[in-house]
Amino acid sequence: MALDPDQFRALTTAAPADAWRAIIDDILSVCVQPLSAPNASGEVTRRDRAIGTLDHFLAAAAWDLWEQFDETVDRNADRLVDWWSSPYSAKAILILDGLSLRELPWLVEGAKARGFAVHRTTAHGAEVPSETNAFARALGFNSRSQLQNNGGGMAHRFAPARTECVDLPWKDCADLIDASPNWIFWHQWPDSKLHDGSGAGQGLDTLTRDIAAQLASDDFWEFVERLAKGRRLVITSDHGYAATGLFFDAPDEQAAFLKGILKSGRLVAGEHDPGPFVPPVALQANSPHGKHLLAVGRWKWRSQGGYPTLAHGGLSLLEMLSPFIEMTK
Repeated sequence: MALDPDQFRALTTAAPADAWRAIIDDILSVCVQPLSAPNASGEVTRRDRAIGTLDHFLAAAAWDLWEQFDETVDRNADRLVDWWSSPYSAKAILILDGLSLRELPWLVEGAKARGFAVHRTTAHGAEVPSETNAFARALGFNSRSQLQNNGGGMAHRFAPARTECVDLPWKDCADLIDASPNWIFWHQWPDSKLHDGSGAGQGLDTLTRDIAAQLASDDFWEFVERLAKGRRLVITSDHGYAATGLFFDAPDEQAAFLKGILKSGRLVAGEHDPGPFVPPVALQANSPHGKHLLAVGRWKWRSQGGYPTLAHGGLSLLEMLSPFIEMTK
């Protein structure tokens, strides 16, 4: 499916920052709509495919926007730091590792149903590349694991704050929240589940069913309520993920190139030849996190052991945008 002519013209003639704002607003308008429980999985897949139209546009006609992403799209790490500097007496950030814009309805509608006031729902850019430790370093931590058991110290961008990083059940997480006014809590779900289910035969449907169960559970919202008690709360993520099982098979020559250099992944560190292809199937990026070659758009290819059906690290919209939801109780 292609963009309609008016949208194509608007995006190709706008300044890069304006084009990206329009793209993000369009994706938010799709993803924030409420989901009906019986058909949530099918609707999430339908929305994913609809956003693929914009991914195809960026990969086939406007890949220069990806080259300007790091400079023109607000980075989530920076926006979190800006928010943290606001004059709230107590605040908390909940980072759900790998949370994507697909999950917005469960969080927004769930919060409203349980008496939270939702003040803002938007999206910002992940780090380039969209990897966990890149985001941790952008926040001022050496790695995600540094937050565990209040190990964040005072050298990061949110000090003073109590920090935690776990992959525990929500009920156990709630028991960890003490009376400290400021909290940074990094939970390793759903990324841990994403990689557990990335093999052959698993994919978006399996992950969506788990997400629906977790984000509708009393245990999850009791944990969120404990974290939000007396605090202004933002729920966000380090990066999203690509439902690569829904991607298209790359043509033979491009597939051989991608398999040869990226193996079964979406990126490789260092400086590499992006290949002779126009439009490109990979782009060389040079960000504060170093040089990387990143897969562009919605291509998959055969690789030893099978190409994963869920992944992140490349350049597609749902892996490169992070939700930002601000609420109080």
